[in-house]
This record gives sequence, C-alpha cells and structure tokens, in this order.
Amino acid sequence: MTPNPAIMQAVEKLGYRVTVGDVAAQAGLNVELASQGLLVLASEASGHLQVAESGDIVFQFPQNFRDILRNKYLRLQLQEWWQKIWQVLFYLIRISFGVLLIASIAIIYLTILVIIISLNSDRDDNNDRGGNWGGFFYFPDLFWYFSPDYGYQHREKTREKSDFNFLEAVFSFLFGDGNPNSKLENRRWREIGKVIRQNRGAVVAEQIAPYLDNLGEKSQQEYEDYMLPVLTRFNGKPEVSQEGQLVYYFPDLQVSAKQKNPEKISSYLEEFLWKFSAASSGQIMLSAGLGAVNLVGALVLGSLLRGGAIAASLGGLVALVQAVYWLLLAYGIGFLAIPLGRYVWIQWRNSQIIARNRDRSSRAKLLTGADKNLSQKIAFAQQFASEKVISQADSIYSTQTDLLEQEFPQEESDSQTD
Repeated sequence: MTPNPAIMQAVEKLGYRVTVGDVAAQAGLNVELASQGLLVLASEASGHLQVAESGDIVFQFPQNFRDILRNKYLRLQLQEWWQKIWQVLFYLIRISFGVLLIASIAIIYLTILVIIISLNSDRDDNNDRGGNWGGFFYFPDLFWYFSPDYGYQHREKTREKSDFNFLEAVFSFLFGDGNPNSKLENRRWREIGKVIRQNRGAVVAEQIAPYLDNLGEKSQQEYEDYMLPVLTRFNGKPEVSQEGQLVYYFPDLQVSAKQKNPEKISSYLEEFLWKFSAASSGQIMLSAGLGAVNLVGALVLGSLLRGGAIAASLGGLVALVQAVYWLLLAYGIGFLAIPLGRYVWIQWRNSQIIARNRDRSSRAKLLTGADKNLSQKIAFAQQFASEKVISQADSIYSTQTDLLEQEFPQEESDSQTD
C-alpha cells in the first residue's frame, strides 16, 4: 500500500516525530485515516513506534524516509519523474498559445500582402492603390511591441511587475491562472484542527462555525448539526452541561509529540477572489490588442478570399490559407471571446465568494463580543480541555530497540528507586 502524500508532508513539517493527533490536525485528515496512514508509512519507511506509560503512541520516522520509499516503490519514482516531465510539457503548452497568435498574425497579414501585390500588379494605378493599402498595416507599431525598448518604456509607464514573459502572459490572458481556492477544503480542515489544538482539544460550535459553510436551516443550527462532520473527522465527543449547552472535545488532538508554539490562526476561513490574470496590465492590453489585430486581419482576409477565385489563380500560400481560413477565423474570435466570457463568469463567482466570506466573518464577530450564554459555554468547554505532550523520556517501549534491552534499564531504575 502506497503511503499517503499528505501524511508524508505533515510528518516532515512536524519534525519526523508525531502522534496521530498531530498529523490529523496538521493535514486536516480524518483521525482514522491519519492513524492508518501513519501505520502504513511506519511499516514501509522504517518508522518506529514509541509507547508511553499512558498508552499513547508516538511515531518516529527517519529524516530520509522519502529516499527509503523511493528505493522501494517504482511507482513513487515514476510519479516524481512524471512531475518533472509534466512541468516541461505544461510550460510548452502555455507558450504555444502565444506562438500560435504570432504565427496566425504573420500568416494572415503575409497572405493579405501577397494578394494586394498580386491585385496591384494587374492594374495601371499600382502606386496609388499600393499606397492606400500600405496605410492599413501597422507593422512598425506591431514590431515596436517586441523591440527591446518597448519592455523598458512600458515598465516605466506602468510600474507593474509580472513574473510572466509575453508568451506566458498570453495563456494567462486566455485561461487565467487556475483556481485560487483549489485547496480550500484542505485549508478548512487544517484551520479547524488548529482551532481545536489551540483550545486544548475542547471547543464550542460557535468557535468552529466561522470555518464552515452550509450550516443548514435555523432549526438545524440550533441543534448544531453542522458539527457532526467535525466530530466524525477528528473523532470528537459531545458533552452536555446542566443548562443543556453542547460542547465538544477531541481526545486524539489533546496528545502531541512535542510542545508547540501557538500558531497564528485566521478568525474565519477566507476564500480568495478569482483574478482575471496574474499578468501585468500592460501584458493584458498587449494580448488583447494583438488579438484584435488578428481578428481584424482575419475579417479582411475573408473579404479578399471571397469567391475563391483569387486563391485558385494564385495558388501556393494563398490556396493553403484558403483551406484553413475558417480555423484562423475561429481562433481569432475565440481568442477574444474566451477572456470576455471568463471575465463575466469571474464577476459572478466573486460576488458569491464575497457573500460567503461575509457570512463567515459575521460568525467570527460573535466570538469577539460573546454574550453571557456563549461565555458560559466556553467556560464549560474548558473543563474538558487538556494537553498531553509525550517526550522521549515518557517512552517505555520503542520498536527501534530490542524488547529485552528496554526491560533491563527499566528494572534497574525500579531497583534504584526501591
């Protein structure tokens, strides 16, 4: 069974000596899943179990456990190789859209130029017509965009910085830069785990609500049904006060392998707003401008190719472009339509995110101005708060050394005590 990558990352962040509660809170995983995953990782990566006198278990892993797994599993090696290959492939895919845009513009305007020259050569007033059509092309301005001076001059005007080159910026203009909340669920459970740990394993529902969505109808909120997934995930237990108030404590998250410094926790789970593009405004304008140049050129070319007589008489490049013209036109339209549609969709999506953030923020504010009833609940929850740190000295047995070697020192210490 291949170890869980999330558990591997949590073990590394926690210093290679962990409890089930440490990993569950750090990775935001179900306690049972974290327990099973740690057993698998310990079995496959030469990890060791340390048992305290209280019966609590600590997992100790070697710092090179990834190398041990890599040598054991061909699948992990292939995954690492594929990640490196995919980075290269994805970069080539990203820049291909910019390359296609430049190629499309070059092909369209070169074909127009060939057609214009051919038409003018058959007329007596070649110079006049050539001059008029020459004014249609803005090649000097277009080439200026790609000149070395443009980058400097444009940065001086916009004072914006971008990590993208032009070809990468074209992809960003078209498709954006991915979902900023792709790891929202992971963040949610990690924050909840931190809140529980910060309160020493005992909380009230109002402390967890700012990190949840869909709390249900008002009646469901009164009965705190939304806490059920939290109890299930972290193996929590409810308790009821004499006043009928519910509190929750989580024994597994009350045990840790080492003392931790308090972590900074956001008062509520904040979703990130979607951005149209991470490219600079200058790069976005350049991409849109070139898209417009490409589309206008495609429309002009279509009017020149209408009827097919010119393509038939000239052949060569013109005939080839005539065959793929509808692809060029579709690309030109799509290049501007996709970002426009995406912009409208982002505005709608962000309005929903803002509303959800506002709801979660309002729940967090209830804690800052807690009334008497809520303060009473929190005080009752603290009766179940506990924090147990299992140090190396607390270990009475470890799979790292032979059982007899551990028993003899224990007997000696007992005789000295007597």
